Amino acid sequence: MTVVYEDNHIIIVNKTASEIVQGDKTGDIPLSEMVKQFLKEKYAKPGNVFVGVTHRLDRPVSGLVVFAKTSKALSRLNEMFRNGDVEKTYWAVVKNRPESEQGQLVNYMIKNEKQNKSYAYDKELKGSKKAILNYRLIGHSQNYFLLEVDLQTGRHHQIRCQLAKMGCPIKGDLKYGFPRSNPDGSICLHSRRVKFVHPVSKELIDVVAPLPQGNLWNGFDIAE
Repeated sequence: MTVVYEDNHIIIVNKTASEIVQGDKTGDIPLSEMVKQFLKEKYAKPGNVFVGVTHRLDRPVSGLVVFAKTSKALSRLNEMFRNGDVEKTYWAVVKNRPESEQGQLVNYMIKNEKQNKSYAYDKELKGSKKAILNYRLIGHSQNYFLLEVDLQTGRHHQIRCQLAKMGCPIKGDLKYGFPRSNPDGSICLHSRRVKFVHPVSKELIDVVAPLPQGNLWNGFDIAE
C-alpha cells in the first residue's frame, strides 16, 4: 500500500491487488492493520490507533481505499458511502470490445453466499438488489480494451458481474468467465478515483490513484 492522501480525519491509500481490506479466514494481515501500524510509527503513538473501515475492495482488485482516523469521520463516511455521496470511478481491462462505446447497465443481482459469487438478471427476482453502473470505452491496446466505470450502487462483485453479463469479463477474473487467471492472482480492475465532500472540513476531496505497474496498464492509447 501507499498513502495518497491524509489529514486529521481521513487517510486514503492505494492498495495492491494482493492486500485485503479487513481480516478474513486466511489470517493475512489486513490493510486496516497496516494503516494502523503506519500511523503508529509516523506519529510515534503509544497505545491503540483508531482506523475505521468505510468501504471494501475485493482482494484481487487494486486502487483507492478510504479509511477514517476519527469516529466522527467514520460515522459520516459510512453514511456517505451508503447514500451514494462518494463518487467512485474504476478502470477495467477487458478482452472484448463492448457493443456500445458507452452506456448504463441496470441489472438485478443475487449473491450466492456459498460460491461467494453474484449473478445478474434483467428482471427483478425475489431477493435481488438493483445494480446500476455507467461505463465508457476510454482506451485500447493491441489486445485489450480499457473501460472507465462509474458505480451508482455498491453491490457484491457488481462491476465484475455486470461487465461479464455484458460479454466483457475483466482480464484475469476466472470467477466471472475470463479464460485465464493473471500470474499474480489479481484481476485487472483498479479503483482509480474517489471524489467526495470531506465529512468534517466540507472541502472537496478528489484523489486519483497511480496505475498498477507493468506494461499492460501503461500500454493503452487513452482518450480521456
